[in-house]
This record gives sequence, structure tokens and C-alpha cells, in this order.
Amino acid sequence: MKLDPLVAQIVAPKKFDHFSTSDVRTAYLVLKSDISLDSSALRRKIYGDLLKLVKRGWLNKVVAKNKGLTRFSKTASFDVNTIILQAKLGSTSLFKSNGGKQAQLLGKLNHYKSELLLNIGESEAYKELYSEFPELVDEIQPQYNKARDNNTKILGKIRAIEGLLKHDKTSGKI
Repeated sequence: MKLDPLVAQIVAPKKFDHFSTSDVRTAYLVLKSDISLDSSALRRKIYGDLLKLVKRGWLNKVVAKNKGLTRFSKTASFDVNTIILQAKLGSTSLFKSNGGKQAQLLGKLNHYKSELLLNIGESEAYKELYSEFPELVDEIQPQYNKARDNNTKILGKIRAIEGLLKHDKTSGKI
């Protein structure tokens, strides 16, 4: 099964579930950082990749009756290891073709950006839960604080790699 490595990277984490094609596309655009991508064509391409996972039995496709929105959820047979392997194989070929450290740094950068998106979603979910169930503040607050701290750490990693890439781009070392 040929699957875009970036799509595989986005859908692989356990916390990423019950998502739409647009959710994956948004994460893809953030990770790719390529303004020349056609958003509509990219959505169709991602939808095709998600349908491959549906055919394999790893995702369920659910269409909402009232608005016709399509969402995907992971099945019990979702094989994270194969998805991750697919992403690594795609990344490995990128590393070989692009020649070394810069590609590895870009791979790490993309990984951290997808982690950040997941953690932001988690933080937002805690905020929503707090507004729905204010009586659970004692249970929700520590988890929200932990997610927020994780966001800060990951953002620091992103800035470090971006700074290194920017510095090395001007000096030509990588």
C-alpha cells in the first residue's frame, strides 16, 4: 500500500482519532509549510489515502446524516507499527535523496509540529470539558497544565531546530 508518509505520520498517534479529511489536510499544510500546495487537490489526495486505510480495515468512515460531514475513526485492527513503518520508509527515502542532516532535521521538525498539533487539540479539549463540567476542575486542571507544559517543551524543540536550519542555511553548513 502506497501511503503519503506525512499522512501516515499525522494519523499514527493514538490521540489522533475521530478526524475529518480537513483535519488531516490542515495538519499536512502546517507540517509541509509549502504555500504552493493546492488545498483542494491536497484534500482529494488525502481522502484517497484515508480510503486506502478504510479498505484495509484500519479506519471506519462515518458520514453524518444531517450535514454529510465525513469523519474517520480508528478500528481495533489499526496497525500503528505498520503506519509508523510506512512513515519511516518514506522519511528514509527522503533522507537519502536529500542528503543527510538537513533532511533529518526537517523530519524531526515535522514530527514535533505534528506532536504540537495533537497537544494543542488536547489542551482545547480540556478547556471544553472544563466549561461543560466545572465541577471536575480538580481532575481537569492538572491534565490541562501537563498538556500546556508539553506544548511549551515541544515548541522549544521546534524553535531550536528552526533556528539551526536558519543558521545553517545562511552559513551553508548543512
